[in-house]
Amino acid sequence: MAAIAIYSLKGGVGKTSMAVNLAWCAASQCARRTLLWDLDPQAASTWLLGGAMPGDRAEAMFSREIAVERLIRQTAIDRLSLIGADDSLRGLDLLFHRIDKKKRLDKLIEGLDGYDRVLLDCPPGLTETTEQVLRAVDLIVVPVVPSALSARALEMIDGHVRGRVPLMPVHVMVDRRRRLHADAVAAHPEWPVIPMASLVEAMGEHRAPLGVFAPRSVAAQAYATLWRAIEQRLSAA
Repeated sequence: MAAIAIYSLKGGVGKTSMAVNLAWCAASQCARRTLLWDLDPQAASTWLLGGAMPGDRAEAMFSREIAVERLIRQTAIDRLSLIGADDSLRGLDLLFHRIDKKKRLDKLIEGLDGYDRVLLDCPPGLTETTEQVLRAVDLIVVPVVPSALSARALEMIDGHVRGRVPLMPVHVMVDRRRRLHADAVAAHPEWPVIPMASLVEAMGEHRAPLGVFAPRSVAAQAYATLWRAIEQRLSAA
C-alpha cells in the first residue's frame, strides 16, 4: 500500500478536484483498491462523492473513540472507498496536540487492510495535521497555480519538508494563452500540467469525477496522465 497526500499551503488551487479525480483514476483506470480520506473540515471531497455517513464524527477516530473502519464507506465507484470529513475536524490540530501522538495518522493508515492506494485530501496551511501527514505518506502532490504566490507557497513547503517526503509539484489551472502561465510551464517542463477547464467546475453539478461524466475531455486525460506519473514515482521509490 502507498499513501499519497494532495496538499498545498494555499486554498483555492484545485486540491479537492485533484484528489477526487486521482482517486477515480486509481480505482477505475488502474484497478487499484483505493481509499480517499478527506481530512479537510470543508468536506468538499466528501460532498462530491456522495456525502458523509450520518452519526459518527470524523474527529473521533483520531482519539480512538471509534474504529476507523466504522467510517469507511463504499462510493458509487467500483473499488473506491471514502472516509468522509465533517466540521468536527476543525479541532483536529488541537486534538493532535493534546494526545501528543506524533504518528497517530500513520498508525491509522498502517492499520487499514485491503487497499492499494490511500489518497489524503489535506487542509491548507502548516499545522499539526500537516506534521501528521508528513509522517504518514510516501508522496506529496502539490498543486501549483502559475503565479508568484503559489510558487512562494511551494518554496515554503519544500523548506519545511526538507526532503523528509518526496514532493511532486503539478501546474494546475493552466491557460497557455496567458504569458505568465506559458512562462511558468516552460520554466518547469518536467512538472505535470492540469489545464484550466470549465468541466472541472462542473464536478460540483454532477457530484462526480470527470471520468464519470466527461472521460474524453482534455482535463480528464490530464488527470489520467498525472496518475500514471504518480504510479511511476511510487514504483521507482
